[in-house]
Amino acid sequence: GSAIAREEGEVDWRCTGGLFCGAQRKEAMLHFAGRRAMDIEGLGGKLVDQLVDGGIVRTLPELYKLGVAKFAALERMADKSAANLVAAIEKSKRTTLARFLYALGIRHVGESTAKDLAKHFGKLDAIMDASVEQLLEVYDVGPVVAQSIRTFFDQPHNREVAEQLRAAGVHWDEHEGSQRKAGPQPLAGKTLVLTGSLPTLTRDEAKGLIEGAGGKVTGSVSKKTDYVVAGEEAGSKLDKARELGVTVLDEDGLRALLATLQ
Repeated sequence: GSAIAREEGEVDWRCTGGLFCGAQRKEAMLHFAGRRAMDIEGLGGKLVDQLVDGGIVRTLPELYKLGVAKFAALERMADKSAANLVAAIEKSKRTTLARFLYALGIRHVGESTAKDLAKHFGKLDAIMDASVEQLLEVYDVGPVVAQSIRTFFDQPHNREVAEQLRAAGVHWDEHEGSQRKAGPQPLAGKTLVLTGSLPTLTRDEAKGLIEGAGGKVTGSVSKKTDYVVAGEEAGSKLDKARELGVTVLDEDGLRALLATLQ
């Protein structure tokens, strides 16, 4: 019953039903449960097929209402596996606003954009109610992304899913974005790429330092990249940086950059 839309410059018509669209239900559920989204370990393709095809789960919030007995009754699902899955679903209730936004599967909103939205607005309600003009104020959000977010939350059933997930116990720190925004942002507006193994920092730790200072970490080097942080066994990204004349730093250089800018 949802409208279909064709974006400018695209050939395919798309269902705007998002989280309630039957044609996209399995894909939406797998994305929602993914490691970088709600991280529900054990909820894979075959299990999702059974849940959707059997009419057991029609919407994402219904996942949080299922008990061990319901999962244990499924094909090739032992009691212990069912208990582990219920525990994983329960654990996923504690998340972050950025992960939750990414998990919703909004078109054009990847992990990085979800983090930018969470940093900028700090609260889900503020994002759901934001105008296209307000969304365009977010770092790295352009007209296509802004309109996609607005279209998604203009669909009442998508808003309903978000509200039902919160009612089911999914929660996060509503101030995580605002607090980060309030701190010093020496790398605000800067884009960095990590490559290779750093001596003392893991990739996640380095990414955390950069994002905590307002910087953005991307996966590929381009003319828009400000710095490439390279460690041992740095590959093609380092070659690309040199080719484009992008500043290359080692771990000490990154720490020095953060200290200098502060």
